[in-house]
Amino acid sequence: MATSIKLDDGLKTRIQNLANLRSRSPHWIMREAITDYVNREEAKEHFKQEALNSWKAYQETGQHLTGQEVGDWLSTWGTDQEAEIPKCHD
Repeated sequence: MATSIKLDDGLKTRIQNLANLRSRSPHWIMREAITDYVNREEAKEHFKQEALNSWKAYQETGQHLTGQEVGDWLSTWGTDQEAEIPKCHD
């Protein structure tokens, strides 16, 4: 699928300069930038969907951990007393 994009002259110059510095083509620079952007936005969307699903599950079940419980559990990470994740409760 061929796609075209219109860029202003200032951005074209910046891309060309960066391409020259990196010994890459402007096309490579633009493709990498778009790939990085899409990956980042997909990760944000995934995080948002996980949060919405968690909120829905909480509303349906009331099961949760308190911030203190999570903090206490996380403080054991990397220690000889590393604990298992606490069980959710009402």
